[in-house]
Amino acid sequence: MRSGERYVICRQGVPRNLLAELETSWVTFGEQAPMRGYTCLVFRRHAVELHDLSEAEGATFIRDVRRVSRAVAEATGAIKLNYEIHGNTVPHLHMHYFPRYIGDPFEGRPIDPRPVATSPYAPGEFSAMRQRLATLLGVKAG
Repeated sequence: MRSGERYVICRQGVPRNLLAELETSWVTFGEQAPMRGYTCLVFRRHAVELHDLSEAEGATFIRDVRRVSRAVAEATGAIKLNYEIHGNTVPHLHMHYFPRYIGDPFEGRPIDPRPVATSPYAPGEFSAMRQRLATLLGVKAG
């Protein structure tokens, strides 16, 4: 599990739904998401845990975390962001950003993306939000 050889990110060299490349990370943003504005930040080098990073990598990764946090909050207008790092299914360091809204399907409880079967976006909304997030990150949408 720790080698990364079996995981799509490491085998392909880049994650799916790539939006941007930051200092140490990739930003992914896909239309099939558990909620509007869901974003994932994936560390580029294979690492499983935060403590696997050097001091310099850790500091740079946290800069990427903060940069994406700011952009997602502004792009979505969310009232709160939930951040999650697990690695149980894909043991490659990545952080999930779940924007929270008044009246969202998970209001008052943790987010469980498993039962979500449809895109949370209205027609045309996904492309516009993807472009807005890229603009706020200061990159061209990938």
